[in-house]
Formats: sequence, C-alpha cells, structure tokens
Amino acid sequence: MKGKISAVITAFNEESKIEDCLKSVRFCDEIILIDAESRDNTVNIVKKYKAKVFSRKNNPMLNVNKNFGFSKASNKWILSLDSDERVSDGLREEILGILENDANKINGYYIPRRNYIFGKWVKYTGWYPDFQLRLFRNGKGKFEEKHIHEMIKIDGKTDYLKSDILHLNYENISQFLKKTESYTQNEAEQLLSAGYVFDWKDCLRMPVKEFLSRFFAREGYKDGLHGLILSLLMAFYHLIIFARIWENTKFEEYSSGNFLKETGSELSKIRRELSFWFKKAKMDNIRNPINKNLQRLINKLTGN
Repeated sequence: MKGKISAVITAFNEESKIEDCLKSVRFCDEIILIDAESRDNTVNIVKKYKAKVFSRKNNPMLNVNKNFGFSKASNKWILSLDSDERVSDGLREEILGILENDANKINGYYIPRRNYIFGKWVKYTGWYPDFQLRLFRNGKGKFEEKHIHEMIKIDGKTDYLKSDILHLNYENISQFLKKTESYTQNEAEQLLSAGYVFDWKDCLRMPVKEFLSRFFAREGYKDGLHGLILSLLMAFYHLIIFARIWENTKFEEYSSGNFLKETGSELSKIRRELSFWFKKAKMDNIRNPINKNLQRLINKLTGN
C-alpha cells in the first residue's frame, strides 16, 4: 500500500523564504509548521497552503520544536525541513518512489544537502554532500535535545538518497556572525560538560586545525575565494568557542616567563603544517603522472 507523508517545517520570521519551501513540499499529504512566534507575515503565507500551524516559543535548542512537530505528524513518513530549505525536483521523485513501493525495511534516509552560501553553491570546503537524515518513518526517529547540531537518531536501518535538499544558507556575513553568537556558546558548554580542561594553546591549534581541514583536506581552495573566506570564518568560529571557554575560567591569566617562546613554538608547528598541506594540495592537482613524479624529484632534491 502506498505510504503517506507529512512535511514538518520550523520557521521564525521567514516571510521572504517560507513560500518557496512550501511550494517544494506540495506533493506531501500533510504540511505542519512549527512557528517560533514570528512577528512578520510568515504565518499568513503558510495558511494559504492549508498547513497546520503550531506556535511555540523560540527555543535556542532548535531540536525541541522540531521534535514537537514530529509528534503532530499523522502520516507514516516524515520529511523534516527548515524554512530556508527546498526539496529539489529529483528528490521529490525519489521520495514519491519510496512512498509508492513502501515495502522495504528502511526506517530513515540520509539526503545530500546543497548549500548556497554568499550566493554560490559551495561544492567543497566541507559543505557538500553534507548528508542530513531528514526522511524517516513516523515514530522511528527524533532529535536528541542536547546539542544544536544534533542529527535525527533512527531506530532501525538507514539508507542514502541521491538527489539534494537545496539549502539557502548564509546570505551575508551578518547572518554568519549572528549564528556564531549562539552556536559557539552551545559548543563551549558541550565541551565543558564533557570534561574538557582549558589549554590556551587550543586557541591557536583548533582554529588552525579547522582551517586546514576546510581549505586543504576538504579542498576548499576549489571553491575559490568563497572557500578561503569560509575556511577563515570557520577558523574564527572555533577561536570563539575556546575564547568562551577561557571566559568561563574568569579570564584566568597564564603565568609563564616563556610565553613568547611557547607561542613561537606553536606558530612554528603551524607554519610546518601549512607548508605540508600546501605542497600536498599542489601535488594532488598535478594530473600528469610524469609531471607529478618530476615534482616529487624536485622536492626531494631541494629538501621541500
């Protein structure tokens, strides 16, 4: 028997984005919106689509309202979306195929998410395919409510879909900085609750580690200036996390007569890591095997 599906969407002051999101889920049998007491025209727009609207206080722990929305879904399947996300045409057809042949034992599906950041689809830098578990059987999945970035936990087997959710992510720097304010606080609290003890060197190590991971290991350089700026912004994000943890110590001073020397030692390590990753990326982008071997020989002879 064909399965039915409920789309569960969360929104707060999203009058400029919510309609395109709703249009993309018109194929669903039920649309549920959890509105965090929007003060704009969001709710009036939603009502045109005969959605069921529930008003809830804007909770910093976003997953609380999402789980509430899941509890209101009346169909066998749930599709979870944010108001700045859209179901692509290909994804709609994939989902309809699952509903038409609802006989397998899969309880949840991971969906690739295509992030548009600062006006561009960011294909690298750790933002694609960005798999998100968003389609699942009612009663078989929910978010944990401990961390802002928790994913839906599924009871049972999962699989992967091929087509994308389209995500209109950060449109400007202000949006990034605004989310950094709340997200980093939660990240710092999570580290502290897990027993992390502040080490001032992590204020250097962790931002650099994030930059290297984004720009080199996950090939952010292939996204051009977008990749560079996003890698730097994510490094800044991690700096704020550890600055907040330092704040939690009441800005305790690190007393050492060799602070400059220790800082220099950390920066020397960072310089070596940057050099390693730059050379590796440069080598990886040489496609001709003869040229690649020649470059290896040059590196060996010059000690690079």
